[in-house]
Amino acid sequence: MIYELRMYHAVPGKLPALNDRFANITLGYFRKYGLKVVGFWTDDVGTSNRLTYMLAFDDAAQRERAWAAFRADPERARAFAETEKDGPLVAHITNTLMRPTSYSPMQ
Repeated sequence: MIYELRMYHAVPGKLPALNDRFANITLGYFRKYGLKVVGFWTDDVGTSNRLTYMLAFDDAAQRERAWAAFRADPERARAFAETEKDGPLVAHITNTLMRPTSYSPMQ
């Protein structure tokens, strides 16, 4: 397994809209294309416009196929564009690909 940790830094004031898009649009496309969600988090202490989530993949090839299909879906692109008719929701994204250590309980 490999894990992808993604951090979305929302445009100030847009975190609720970003959370709404994930809950009501993105998750359906994740299921459709095999992007397995480990979890979603928002910061509990301090002021932050960050949404963090983790995905699990069988391997790098499966990750590439899943993301390529997700990004190429014209329906998804239209749905995302509709959520951004008043401006973008995300200022920038950071992501890291991780592989569990041999002693990690999460394999």
